[in-house]
Amino acid sequence: MPSQKTIACSSRLKGKGLHTGAEVAIELQPAPAGSGVVFVRTDLPGRPKVKASPENSGKLPRCTSLTRGEACVQTIEHLMSALFAAGVCNLEVLIDGPELPGMDGSALPFYEAVKEAGVVDQGEPAMQIGIDQPIVLSSGDSSVIAMSNPEGLKVSYTLDYNSPLLGTQYLSILIDEDVFAREIAPARTFVLLDEVERLQAAGLGKGASPSNTLVLGPDGIIDNELRFDDEFVRHKILDLLGDLFLANASIQADIKAIKSGHSLNADLAGAFLRSHNATNGNGSAALSSERNSIRAADQDVVSAPLSGNQIEAILPHRYPFLLVDRVDELEPNVSATGIKSVTVNEEFFQGHFPGNPVMPGVLIVEALAQLGGVVIKAGEGNRDISAYLLSLDNVKFRKPVLPGDQIILKVSTDRLRSRSAQVQGKAYVQDQLVAEAEIRYALVNPHP
Repeated sequence: MPSQKTIACSSRLKGKGLHTGAEVAIELQPAPAGSGVVFVRTDLPGRPKVKASPENSGKLPRCTSLTRGEACVQTIEHLMSALFAAGVCNLEVLIDGPELPGMDGSALPFYEAVKEAGVVDQGEPAMQIGIDQPIVLSSGDSSVIAMSNPEGLKVSYTLDYNSPLLGTQYLSILIDEDVFAREIAPARTFVLLDEVERLQAAGLGKGASPSNTLVLGPDGIIDNELRFDDEFVRHKILDLLGDLFLANASIQADIKAIKSGHSLNADLAGAFLRSHNATNGNGSAALSSERNSIRAADQDVVSAPLSGNQIEAILPHRYPFLLVDRVDELEPNVSATGIKSVTVNEEFFQGHFPGNPVMPGVLIVEALAQLGGVVIKAGEGNRDISAYLLSLDNVKFRKPVLPGDQIILKVSTDRLRSRSAQVQGKAYVQDQLVAEAEIRYALVNPHP
């Protein structure tokens, strides 16, 4: 169990806010065990305090902010990520303006200031959050999924701005303090050149300059050089870690984030806290209640055979992405046998080895995953549950599938819980195995 920590002595930093452009100074001061990270607006009457927590998280764009009463503090994420890595969960931050200084646009100056001040153990247990069931959050085309990982914190991030200036970047990394200091902390904030005018028109980015922000134009980085080839996605992981520390806890989880921003990250921190409180408070009762709510819907158990229209009533997939034509055998929550007939008219054959058509293996596995979704959602009261694909393991492709083949799909449930499921899937043509996979899902119940 980790211990609570603070700093040994005070430390000062000053600079210009990235968004407000205001000159600001901060002083990091030791704080007693159990106090958390508290920001003190010394420039306002009464020196109001704002504690870093999900419930105080504000909604300012392009940064993480805290609001309580008349007091607001913004762009806290770089400092918070440094505290997260160093394990400093108790700190008082005196600040004489509305925004933390941008420094060089990374977390490294904050991390170095904390380490130079010294980190001291306070002899009290710190909060450590692990999860047994997946957490799935989404907003528009952004999403985060957190799964159990007793070994520590792993973050996999996909950055995709859908811009010709910046291609998709992906990084998966196991986080500890050394890795953070070396691989994440130096990554700087960035902006696309075609965003600059819009941001400034919205009153943002007033303090941004090549000294603290990477500006990416058609010809590359303007008046600066990258510290990493993939510095952009590394900075997004930096932000995510800082936002997670709104929970003021060390976290053991495998987090997969796609285009996630500050608001969704803060929601994830809140979800971690709720999961922790449920498990350590009235966890068994909460889990039992959740399972009952999953089964409470007044829907009939589905039985085979199922035609295409009946499958569409269960699954959210439609042509051309519905890959199960018929379900011949079905035992809800247990197993199913389905059929996928492969014809030369399939749309994917137009671009996948058109001179020698072979069904893409990933689509065979997708068909198995869809049939697994039928098994889960066909159970009593489960129709409204969303089954999101989490992972594929032990995927093997044994034999090509050609136009004219009929694939026999078979799935059986290995594990079915209130928030997750795993099935074994095997695909055959006649009696020959052509593909197999272990498929895991996150199950999201729409009824709180």
